[in-house]
Amino acid sequence: MRSGDLQCVIRKDLSRNPISYLRRMTPYPRTSELKQKPPRAARAFIRASAALQRLHEEAPKDHFTLSWLVTSLHQRSFGMIMLLLALAAIAPGVSILAGLLLIVPALQMIAGYSAPKFPRPIADRPLGTRHLAAVVLRAVPVLKYLETMIHPRWHIPLEVTKRIVGTVVVILSATLVLSPIPLSNVVPALLIALISLAYLEEDGLLLSIALLAAVIVLTVMLLAVWETFLGAKWISKLW
Repeated sequence: MRSGDLQCVIRKDLSRNPISYLRRMTPYPRTSELKQKPPRAARAFIRASAALQRLHEEAPKDHFTLSWLVTSLHQRSFGMIMLLLALAAIAPGVSILAGLLLIVPALQMIAGYSAPKFPRPIADRPLGTRHLAAVVLRAVPVLKYLETMIHPRWHIPLEVTKRIVGTVVVILSATLVLSPIPLSNVVPALLIALISLAYLEEDGLLLSIALLAAVIVLTVMLLAVWETFLGAKWISKLW
């Protein structure tokens, strides 16, 4: 067909039914193109080990503060700060201070805060970056190994989970502060670390197991304290 004839046919189609002509000439998108993909940020899931490694790389050279830590972690600040404090609480000399600091974000989780808020003197107090580096370097290889078995599952509503986790962490942190027995800080600190890791990784199965283990440990500790009290009372009657 010559160019002139083609132009004549196009003009006739446009004059008769321009909408129908435009529909025929406009290519329809494929079905796969119509399905909108969720944004990358919504689908991306950062593992706890990767978040810790990035935190270590972005940390200031000499000192850091808790306010910087909260700002850097954004939505993961509750879980990550509790995990770091729990790992620090395993050391005997730091357990009481770490336990006191753990109570603050745990109470704020119960209250429904979106991120931890420490008092300004504590939030702006400079802490040695070398201490953060020591915790991260020891924790990252262990976390990478655990993450081969931990993954998001058994989804639980965030607000309900946050309050339950906060309640259990408050009680476990109180045992870190109040227990006078040497090395009694190790089990509560490990449980808080496990709960924090499960909360970070959104692993509902591991979180359920960790919370159940915490309830069992707290029950045993309560029974031990009660038996000690009854024993002391019985001894006092002998005198």
